[in-house]
Amino acid sequence: ELSSEDGALMKPLEKSAAHAYALMRIVAGFIFAFHGSQKILGILSDFQPAVGSQLWFGGIIELIGGLAIMLGFRSRVAAFICSGEMAVAYFQFHWKFQMGPAFFPAVNKGELAVLYCFVFLLIACRGGIKWSLDKKD
Repeated sequence: ELSSEDGALMKPLEKSAAHAYALMRIVAGFIFAFHGSQKILGILSDFQPAVGSQLWFGGIIELIGGLAIMLGFRSRVAAFICSGEMAVAYFQFHWKFQMGPAFFPAVNKGELAVLYCFVFLLIACRGGIKWSLDKKD
């Protein structure tokens, strides 16, 4: 609960909430699509996974899902799939179900996977909102 003083300070920001959310969706989608373009198209990367491998399919999800999220095209479905991919990435590639310090994202280098997972879960729940092909402003 905000105090009345905090509420007065935050009131002007409420008017920009939909725009800030749209910017978050667009930037998150763009950056995610860029990760996919590195894997699939080799853009600014020397690593390309073998076609048909789990990492290759992850790159396809990142590229297509990131573009869909960025453009707000079928953003709920795209974000849900991308959120799931990041959950798998965290559990399988970062945490690896190890106990002790390896559980923590700061130790297992899984911070981005966790953040993407929850940002995309929020987008899956809210949809495109503003500046989206799903819905007019």
